[in-house]
Amino acid sequence: MLDLETMGNASFAAIISIGLVEFDIETGITGREFYVNVDLQSCIDLGLIIDASTLKWWMKQNDHARKEFTDRVSIPIQNALSDVAEFCNKNYQIWGNSARFDCGILQNAFNKAGMDIPWDYKKERCIRTLVSFAPNIKANFKQSGNAHNALDDCKYQIGYCSEIWRYLNSD
Repeated sequence: MLDLETMGNASFAAIISIGLVEFDIETGITGREFYVNVDLQSCIDLGLIIDASTLKWWMKQNDHARKEFTDRVSIPIQNALSDVAEFCNKNYQIWGNSARFDCGILQNAFNKAGMDIPWDYKKERCIRTLVSFAPNIKANFKQSGNAHNALDDCKYQIGYCSEIWRYLNSD
């Protein structure tokens, strides 16, 4: 599972944090986790962009959400991408909130940095498509952790995606 926190929703949005969690879609059991805060200036230097409306949106979020990227140590985007590449492998299915958002924005950052994506593009999976088959499950699934923390959001998404998967594959 991949989740990004960004400073925009366009395809070249600046990334402020990246979360990844290995998981089994059938059971919801999780494995290794990855989380990093990304230095915003390094994203701008790479050519990624900040959207004013998203910046305003972040300013309206609760203190905990804002502190996730203002009070933690961050690393340059190139280092974060190298770390993502070490975490991922081509055997993974990579789930994100649409191929155009999480997967697409991260792929564009890899492209801007002159790096290959560390997953097989044919194994990209869309959470939004899965949710569309049983939207009531997500609507009633209790979020734990902190909203807008990329790692906590991964775990939340794993929870409701696995529940939807089991529902769709039940007898």
